[in-house]
Formats: sequence, C-alpha cells, structure tokens
Amino acid sequence: MMADPYQNNVYHQGGDDSYGTYGEGGGQEGYGYQANYPPQEEDAASDATEGHDEEDQMYEGEYQGIPHPDEVKAAQRAARAKSRAAGGAVSELEELSEQYEDIMEDCGHGRFQWTLFTVLGLALMADGVECFVVAFVLPSAEKDLCLSNAEKGMLGLMVFLSMMVGAFLWGGLADKVGRRRCLIVALAINCIFAFLSSFAQGYGFFLFFRLLSGIGIGGTVPIVYSYFSEFLQMDKRGEHLSWLCMFWMIGGIYASFTAWGIIPRYGWGFSMGTEFQFHSWRVFVLVTALPAIASLVGLTFMPESPRFLLENAKHDEAWMILKQVHDTNWRAKGQPEKVFTVTHINAPKTAEDEFIEIQAATGTAVQRWAVRSLTLCKLVLRNVASLLSAELRFSTLFMAIIWFCMAFSYYGLSVWFPDMIKHLQHEEYESKVKVFHRERVENFHFNFSLVNQIHKEGEYIHDKFISIEMKSVKFEDSLFEDCHFENIRSTDTVFENCTIRSTVFYNTDLWEEKFIDCRMENTSFEHSKHGCHLNIVEDNDVLIYLVSFLGSLAVLPGNIISALYMEKIGRVKIIGGSMLISAGCTFFLFLSFSQSAIIALQCLFCGVSVAAWNGIDVVTVELYPASKRATAFGVLNALCKLAAVLGSTVFSSFVGITKAIPILLSFAALVCGGLVALRLPDTREKILQ
Repeated sequence: MMADPYQNNVYHQGGDDSYGTYGEGGGQEGYGYQANYPPQEEDAASDATEGHDEEDQMYEGEYQGIPHPDEVKAAQRAARAKSRAAGGAVSELEELSEQYEDIMEDCGHGRFQWTLFTVLGLALMADGVECFVVAFVLPSAEKDLCLSNAEKGMLGLMVFLSMMVGAFLWGGLADKVGRRRCLIVALAINCIFAFLSSFAQGYGFFLFFRLLSGIGIGGTVPIVYSYFSEFLQMDKRGEHLSWLCMFWMIGGIYASFTAWGIIPRYGWGFSMGTEFQFHSWRVFVLVTALPAIASLVGLTFMPESPRFLLENAKHDEAWMILKQVHDTNWRAKGQPEKVFTVTHINAPKTAEDEFIEIQAATGTAVQRWAVRSLTLCKLVLRNVASLLSAELRFSTLFMAIIWFCMAFSYYGLSVWFPDMIKHLQHEEYESKVKVFHRERVENFHFNFSLVNQIHKEGEYIHDKFISIEMKSVKFEDSLFEDCHFENIRSTDTVFENCTIRSTVFYNTDLWEEKFIDCRMENTSFEHSKHGCHLNIVEDNDVLIYLVSFLGSLAVLPGNIISALYMEKIGRVKIIGGSMLISAGCTFFLFLSFSQSAIIALQCLFCGVSVAAWNGIDVVTVELYPASKRATAFGVLNALCKLAAVLGSTVFSSFVGITKAIPILLSFAALVCGGLVALRLPDTREKILQ
C-alpha cells in the first residue's frame, strides 16, 4: 500500500482497530467534535463575524419555549448513543454510520443539496425521456428507415433490454469506482450515441446507436438515488428522495411536449440528395438529449459521495467534501461564521483496494489494465452475490418481488393503454369504409385522393390516376385496361385478383408486392419510387403525444402527496396501500369502451401508482449498506426492465382479443406486490448504513 501523502492522516493497525483516523484527534473519545471552535489567528477572523458578539444573541423561539434546533440534534444524538450502548457491541460500519449521520446533521440541508438535487434530477429526467423516444419516433422512423413489423418490435424491445444491461453494469461499478465518476461516463455514453443515432440512415446503425445509448442511460436510476441519499440526513431522506422522483415525470412531459411540437413539423428537416435525409423526428432525437447534456455539465462541478470515499478509506477527500457541504449551506443561510468542527472521521480500511494497487504497480500498461479490469469484475460479481447473504437474503427477495410485480403491471398497462386507443381508432375507421360494387369508369381523370375504400368487380377503362394518394384502398376482382398511374403515394393499398392490361405505372410506389394474384398483360413499371416515405397526416397523429403527456402529468398529485407524507405515513404503508389501490383501479378498465374513458383511466392509474414507485425507490436505498447500495439498486432496476419487457409483450398480444386477461394479470401482480410490501421493515428512523 502506498504511503499517504497527508502527514496528518494516521492509520491505527494495532489490535482489533482497523480504522483510519483523520486529523490529530484520533485518540479522543466520541466522534471527534470539538466542544469549542478551534483557536484562530487574530487577523484570521471572518469579516462576517467582526463586531459580532454571540453572547448578545438570543434564540428567538426561546421566549415561546421552543427548543433550539441544536438542542434537538443533541437530544437525538444522545438517544441514539443510549440505544447503541444498550444494544451492546457496535460494529465498525454501524459506528461509521452513526458518525456520518451526525456529520450530515451538522452540515444541514441547504444550497448544496438543492444544487445537487437539480443536477441529479436532470439525469433522472433523461432516463424518463429515453423510455418515450423510440415510441414517439417509431411511426415516422418506420417509413423513413423502411422498417418491417419485426424490426419495429426489436427496436422497441432493445430500449428496455439495453437499459437493463446498463442498470446492472453501472450499479455494480458505482459501488467500486464511484458514484460521480460512473454517472459522468454513463451520461457521456448516452449523449454521444443519442447524437449519432439521429444521423443514422439505416436500421442497423440506428438500432446499434440506440442500444449503446440505452446502456448509458440505464445507469442513471441506481446511481442517482444512491448518490443523492448519501448527502441527506435521516429526517430529510424520504421526502427529498420523493421530490427527486418527480423529475422522471418531468422527463415524460418534456418528451411528449417536444415530440408534439417538433415531429409533425415535417419542414424542419433537410436532405442532401437521396442518400441523406434528416427529417423532423431526427431533430426530436437531438432535443431529447439536452437533459443528459445539462446534467453532465452540472456533474463536473459536483463532488464524489463522501460516504463512498469513507467506505474506500479515502478519509482526507471525504473530510474536504463534507467541509465544502457544511460551508456552502451555512454561508447561504447567512451564517458563515459557523465552523466545521469535525476533527477526525473513522472509516474501515479495505483490503480490496490494496490488492488493486499492488497489482497495478507492476507489469506493462496493458497488463495493469487487464489486472484492474479483472479484479474489478470479480469485486462487482462478489458484491452482487453478497445480496443473497444471510442478512440481506429476505430483503432482496421481497424487493425483487415488489419491483417485478410493479413493473410488470405498470409498463404492461402503459403499452396496453395506447394500443387499445389505436385499436378503437382502427375499428372506428373500418366502420366508415366505403364499398363500391361493379362500378364502371371510362375516360375519367382521378385527381382526388382515394381513402378507406373497397372496390369490388369494377372496370376501369382509359382512366388516369395522377398525383393522388391512395390510403387504405383495396381493389378486388377488378379490371384495369389502358390506364395510366403517375406520381402515386399509397398506404395500405393492395390489388387482389385483378386483371391489368396495357397499363403504365410511372413514378409510383405501387410495387409488385402490392399486386396479389393479379394477371399482368402488357403492363410496365417505370421509375418506381424506391425506399419509404413519410406520411405526414397519418404517421404524426398527435393523439399518442397527448396520451403520454396526460399520463405523465397525472402523476403530479401522487408525487406531491407521497413526498409530503413519506415521513408521516411511512414507506411501507405508502407502497402497499398504493399498489392495492392501483389493483382496485384496474377493474375500472372493464368500462373502457371509448378513447376518452381509456385516457381517464390511464391518468387515474398513473396518478395512484406513482406513490408506490416513490416508496420503492426510497426503501431500496435504505435497506442496503453503502458498499452494496448502488449494486442492489442496479440489480433490482434491471429486474424491473425485464418485467417491463415481459409485461409490454404479454399485454399487447391481447389487444383486440380480450380485456379480461391483461386486467386480471395486472390485478394479481399488484395485489401480490402490495401484500409483500407490507412485510417490509419500516426504515423511517433507520440511519443509512
């Protein structure tokens, strides 16, 4: 192990003491708080304290019998110390947790936490945006990139699979490499490949870039909550983590609003010949990367989690960051004279880091990189396996069930709602189809669009179809003789069992695949349109944006209520109660006979279920120790994405077939998760381990 460059950092390795001690007060009892401020040079006094006599000040609540906040803190610490003494021997990590909680109470909650809150909220917002991007661009991208149904399904599936890999990967690395460093790399990967995906002209490149973009953004959720929680004191943790959850909702609103405003604006794009097209949906992909870019910039000014540094025996860095937090908050509150009174911080000294350093000091650069990477992989996998240890086994099992059940139902219904709306639209559209039977048209110039029509056994002689659009048109058993088709754009148009004689198709997208069992006699296809085209009217239906916008906006009341009552009611009751109420809401889906009813029920379901999500996020942070917190969150979030894939696949397969199965599946999943949640321990008064 290399010697520490700081001379005032003394390591005590004798006996059972495996702690490193910061400062010269290592031999003092307690946690290293000075009763009085340290002596200062006479001319080193702050300008803010000049002429300031502390004895002349009196706490304004003293007249009303209200205890001073410092007295409350002292009483809480005394109660914890008494409880600790009554409990017998205290482990090293428990002692560190107690001391860290006391330090965070002294640092207070202020400007630093709110700044970090905004920066990490933007990262969480980027994760929310990522879940909507492909769904919003798919109607336009499928024509621009000529996607088949299988390719569209793979693209939608790849979003969640890549985020699943990212959650597992970055969550594990964040406990070994650092929260801030991993989050910066993850967001950078997301920004780079999201940018490249907007310029990809082929399906393969677009899929590859979105895959890497998803792996990057997948790490935000497990890192953000772990990172922010380690700057919060116990009585602020539940509420402010719940407020942080609101940024995911803001991400959905941002994605819906920008898609609504950009994608239908077809003229916003540009092209360079026929090989490079940059339509408006690509502009939307670029705009959705802005939250990640903003968060990435903000993170460069934020420090690493001091709790992570203490877990890895980096005492000096942790002390400096805690001092920064303390000074930033009290200076913003107008009390710059308050001094950070911590003289030493106890923290375990790990052997894992020594192993890395010893190996890294030998060999070539490639060998050192290989040893570091291999060691890091082993440490991450060992950390994952430790989630099933005796003390964490039941917590991990219960949380896995809750995460899976909630995600299966939530994401399954999130796909089912818009698919049902599209199905109802399709049924309504088909009910208005016009049927023409045995019509005979001669020497006629069709200069108007043909929409939603079926022509049976018709005869078209010497007719011209020029510069028109054919949408959902079907010709059955019809005759076309000496006709001329020119500059035709078609959607869902087919010719079935028709006879076509002496007819010319010039500059059309009516390919041979659209002629089913047809007889061609002296017919030619000239300058046929290759590739695909955007249908501005149909592909940019704003209803999908409206539904997502309302669904995201509907969670606002649930977010506010859960944040305000997270500490009063408790995490367990909020999770269990919200999941059971959401289960009851699913039975109203039997009444979803119209588009407006489905939208209203979606808003109701999202508004109730968000409280459960907030509670799940808070409990996941609080159940696991700092050395395993991001790993556990990453594993559970990866399981969440797997459940999302299964739920969306299963639920969408029953659209147009039956409502009963999706409703019963979501009901059973929510009830199961809600009942299991009620078995969780209450973590409100638990110090972050």
